[in-house]
Amino acid sequence: MTRRVLITAGAAGIGRVLARRFVAEGYELALCDNDPAALEDARAEFPKALIREADVTKEEEMILFFDEADALWDRVDVVCAKAGIGGPAGPIETLDHKAVMECIDVNLGGAFLTCRWAAARTKAQGSGLILLTSSTAGLFGYPNRTPYAAAKWGVIGLMKSLAMELGPHGVRVNALCPGAVEGERMERVLAMEAKATGRAVDEVRQSYVKGVSMRSWVTADDVADTALFLASEAASKITGQAMAIDGHTETLAP
Repeated sequence: MTRRVLITAGAAGIGRVLARRFVAEGYELALCDNDPAALEDARAEFPKALIREADVTKEEEMILFFDEADALWDRVDVVCAKAGIGGPAGPIETLDHKAVMECIDVNLGGAFLTCRWAAARTKAQGSGLILLTSSTAGLFGYPNRTPYAAAKWGVIGLMKSLAMELGPHGVRVNALCPGAVEGERMERVLAMEAKATGRAVDEVRQSYVKGVSMRSWVTADDVADTALFLASEAASKITGQAMAIDGHTETLAP
């Protein structure tokens, strides 16, 4: 039986690696993203996939994307709610309210919109896996990154609740909680935090490394390895779990 995966924010970063790895395992792919350049590149790599431009915070755009997936597929096996942004950094009293709400809307609101569709589809078919993307910031306090932490804790609450709602229907729901992931996005986070706290970028980088038991960051492929395991029969009874892929975070405090 052909397996199918739908990924939001799947044209770049961890989402792109997830797409590549699932396709390599024989999955049919549908993805959306709001980055035109990344989408063009993804179309070249995945010519058989359903690839659309859509913003996870815009209900009408997401409904159009989901309607296309519904018209193309009679079922979906894995839904990855991957979209997220870092949001503003700094003491809470310095943060711009609009930037705070944007962070929560993308990270949590986007996950909610995706899960609303995914829950209806998987519940009706009596099977499936919904994978939300939280973070180690959804498991710890995160000084100077309160909007991001609040949103990612919210994702954990969404996951736990959906696991309870959908479990009786044969649907599993889990959350991926990456730590610091090597790549351009984390470099931007380091620069933002350095500016907000008045520290050097390398000092911020070392604080992340020292806060992890294995004294190292993870890769997007490390995250994809966990996603593929959770999608396998070997994980058929794993649901309601926040899966940390982080080398064991001890603290996110500076």
